[in-house]
Amino acid sequence: MNLLNNSVNSLLQHALSASTVRQSTIAGNIANADTPNYKAKKAVFSHELNNAVNTAKLQAYRTDPRHVQFRDGNERENIRVVERNNTQYNHNGNNVDMDTEMAELAKNQIYYNTLIDRLNGRYNSIRTVLGQGR
Repeated sequence: MNLLNNSVNSLLQHALSASTVRQSTIAGNIANADTPNYKAKKAVFSHELNNAVNTAKLQAYRTDPRHVQFRDGNERENIRVVERNNTQYNHNGNNVDMDTEMAELAKNQIYYNTLIDRLNGRYNSIRTVLGQGR
């Protein structure tokens, strides 16, 4: 068993990368809140289960043809950033809602900090097992 490069650590690292993209997208929206005709952007991710199968290379076996079919671990879906064109809040064509963006920013920051704490906990456990921690 590889202590550092395993499926759980890989999944946590992918989640951190996704959170970083989301943070950058939200920060861009906030920075352009007063830019005329700017359209707010949103980071779009694939379904969580598919990400787990693709990123962590989890093994899934169908025991019955009626069960959900899993894709193979070689497929990779990219994180996409898309414009939100379905709303307009300001008279200048800008659709950034600062309340929504700030709430999303706070939510993403809590998510990111949780992932960092979990990853640190995993590394601290390894350090303790190896006799380096108390």
